[in-house]
Amino acid sequence: EAAALVDRAVDLFAAEVGLDAVEVRQRNLIARDEFPWTSATGLVYDSGDYRRALDLALATVGYDDLRDEQARRRAQPEATAFLGIGVSVFIDRTAGVRGSEYGSVALRPDGSALVRTGSSPYGQGHHTAWAMLVADRTGIPLERIEVVHGDTDVVPRGGITGGSRSAQKAGSAIVEASDALVDEARRIAASLLEAADADVVLDIAGGRFHVVGAPGATTVTWSDVAASLGADGPGLQCESDFAGEGPTFPFGVYVVVVEVDAGTGAVTLRRVVTVDDAGTVLNPMLALGQVHGGLAQGLAQGLFEEFAYDDEGNPRTSSFADYMIPSAADLPSFECLLTETPSPNNPMGFKGIAESGTIGGPPAVQNAVVDALAHLGVRHLDLPITPERVWRAISAAAAS
Repeated sequence: EAAALVDRAVDLFAAEVGLDAVEVRQRNLIARDEFPWTSATGLVYDSGDYRRALDLALATVGYDDLRDEQARRRAQPEATAFLGIGVSVFIDRTAGVRGSEYGSVALRPDGSALVRTGSSPYGQGHHTAWAMLVADRTGIPLERIEVVHGDTDVVPRGGITGGSRSAQKAGSAIVEASDALVDEARRIAASLLEAADADVVLDIAGGRFHVVGAPGATTVTWSDVAASLGADGPGLQCESDFAGEGPTFPFGVYVVVVEVDAGTGAVTLRRVVTVDDAGTVLNPMLALGQVHGGLAQGLAQGLFEEFAYDDEGNPRTSSFADYMIPSAADLPSFECLLTETPSPNNPMGFKGIAESGTIGGPPAVQNAVVDALAHLGVRHLDLPITPERVWRAISAAAAS
């Protein structure tokens, strides 16, 4: 709602001064070399490259060509479908809740790894993501890494999955625990190799320790390290509680192209192009999955979902038979891109992404529909932009 307010205000200002709404945004975006940036409310934006994201989104959607097409349509008095282009340039604040998150990595007797995380996922793919982090830092194959969550018998503490904080806090805890495990294992491997600790390195690609400059000589595997500890020994486990240096500020640029039926007010989503920046991208498929889910919800808020009441205050949307939720058939294929501007507030440069689609989606589609009707004199439409609201706005414009 806050993003919708800001984006609508920018578009209204642009209309008042006779500028393209994109040009107004281009003139006012914080430049990459101005970060960290302290906002008027005291928040410190960690990093960003807003102009790059805007340029990429506009180039992908073909913004200038769309404006030309829009002008051609408006020059045809008999046109029955109006074209609109809406833009949203937004930031989010993620991992803003104080507190730390727990993570640990243990070496099992067979050389595999057990990861314990205090963050409890419900579909975001944390098991895959945390296993990737451990594999990338230890060389232990993914299939030999088990991730456990939500079991209070084995996970001593943990917070929540919320606020788009998981990769930043839980993921960073796993990274710190993995690095500590490698350091401890290197010490053991050095003893087995009869070398100084500082002279032993880990070949991550092969998952083997060896003396510096002699990768083809004697090596020590993770299984060798585990065997040296003994089956009944204390084992090797490292843990971390990561809090971070403060919140991070992911950002995005969403462009929505719509066609509005002049006779019925029906809105058709023609294209949806998004550019999201969540800092370092851990897993592109998981990140884009977050965008797709949030974007479907954001577009639903923009066009479909509404609690309606009659004049007596009785709810008219009392079931899913009359409360509109879009299906896959009501949404186009999303064209989603990612850029990476790492955050300095955690070791991997992660930012959140889970809620981005719900932030940029509503104002982008709202601006697009208003833009489609701007030549008729329509200045604003409230959310959700239902066919009835659009039809009434077109009729009122015609009558005036």
